[in-house]
Amino acid sequence: MIGKEIRLERIMDRNTGRAVIIPMDHGFTMGQIEGLRNMTGIVSEVSEAGANAIVLHKGMVKGGHRKRGKDIGLIVHLSASTSMNPDPNDKVLVCTVEEAVALGADAVSIHINLGAPNESRMIESAGAVVRDCNRWGMPLLIMIYPRGKGIDPTSPQAIGHCVRVAEELGADLIKTTYTGDPATFRQITEACSVPVMIAGGEKGGDLETLTTIRDAIGAGAAGVCMGRNAFQREDPGRFIGSICRVVHEGASPADALERE
Repeated sequence: MIGKEIRLERIMDRNTGRAVIIPMDHGFTMGQIEGLRNMTGIVSEVSEAGANAIVLHKGMVKGGHRKRGKDIGLIVHLSASTSMNPDPNDKVLVCTVEEAVALGADAVSIHINLGAPNESRMIESAGAVVRDCNRWGMPLLIMIYPRGKGIDPTSPQAIGHCVRVAEELGADLIKTTYTGDPATFRQITEACSVPVMIAGGEKGGDLETLTTIRDAIGAGAAGVCMGRNAFQREDPGRFIGSICRVVHEGASPADALERE
């Protein structure tokens, strides 16, 4: 497993054991959205702000996202769907672990929606990806959410079920929804042997979002995996810097915002 260990050190902070990951795979799903029109520029801004890693689809890696600015951990996203699909929750594989190795990835990620009509196929695909990750020594981030008819997406029971599925599949890192309550989220993180990170969720105010991150970290979260809630801010670099101070330094939300 030494390959996984070496690669994980490029993503997780060695001192805190936590990470600030900024997914930028949204263009596949949503098109040329605000914040991701100039990929080289936003990747540079995110890296200079101190984020540990970014998530990209393979085509954007080939496009040269590291042309300027300091280096940053690279996670290649393997699964996708578009907002035009009658079922946007149906994620299919569009890249392989071997392709990600050739691209220089430090990890790969996949997306699973529990409760969606094609849940079984997504889980089956995840099983195949896990086998390839173990073969190549590639860390796997599983992004998993409760999304389906009649399912409460913030239910602690449903979120805990998601985390357990990802853990049992063989994930090295897990991203899921925050329950909104430190007590229920701590029960989830304490019952899992794998680092659990929270998703960004709906965009809120700067202080409100940082307070949520602080509460989640206090409840055992291993960091944040935050996309639009970060790169669509008026000043993404400044806000991501504040996130890093909360996650890695234990700064209060107010102090994190005041410091540059």
